[in-house]
Amino acid sequence: MAAGGSVALALIRWVHTAIYVVMAGSTFMLLYAGVTGASGPWLWVALILLAIESVVFVGNGMKCPLTELAVRHGATSGRVFDTFLPEIATRYTFRFFGTIMVVGLVLVLGRWIGVIG
Repeated sequence: MAAGGSVALALIRWVHTAIYVVMAGSTFMLLYAGVTGASGPWLWVALILLAIESVVFVGNGMKCPLTELAVRHGATSGRVFDTFLPEIATRYTFRFFGTIMVVGLVLVLGRWIGVIG
């Protein structure tokens, strides 16, 4: 792999790691809002980010486009090759955060329509 490929891959991994952290935070914000009834501009930001992430993910065939980009720039296949996070933190990302997102969304929507007090 050429030096440019190494720099490009490192940049992709940093961007992907940052997005991962922001999206994890957004997911927990949604759950927090659902459990506590808290709201504010941060909830809307989290909802918008999660909606964008979901559309991108679904629109890319249930795969992250940054993972494919990392492979094109020299990342080798395996569990953790497209971020700087340890495998234990990313192994069950979609199951874990998908479940939290759905629970948070159900709770927030339940509060908004008055089913949950």
